[in-house]
Amino acid sequence: MQAEAGAGAGAAAAAPSRDERQWAMLAHLSAMLMYCTVIGGFIAPLVIWLLKRDEMPFVADQGRETLNFQITTLLALIAGGCLMLVLIGFVIVPAVLLFHFVVTIIATVRVSEGVWYRYPICWRVIR
Repeated sequence: MQAEAGAGAGAAAAAPSRDERQWAMLAHLSAMLMYCTVIGGFIAPLVIWLLKRDEMPFVADQGRETLNFQITTLLALIAGGCLMLVLIGFVIVPAVLLFHFVVTIIATVRVSEGVWYRYPICWRVIR
């Protein structure tokens, strides 16, 4: 799907190798560590991105994308936590967590197919 290819014209032309797809899948799936350890959902994708970004363009792009999504999710959870004082946060936090879970699974599946995936709601801080 060309609409999801946001890495540039050169990146969309090169199909990622099997190893690149597996590392990118691992970067997305490791974000699920957020449910076990809050910081683990950020650290694991960061380590994968730092280790593989120079040798695998697909992993560099997808690692950066998942890191940006983790930052966005963390900020949304902090905002939801603060809004618990006025009760709306009790709706926002579970909604953000459900959204994170579903979209991360979708990202993992799409990346396994070699798609340069973009999260639908994501503040792209890391460029």
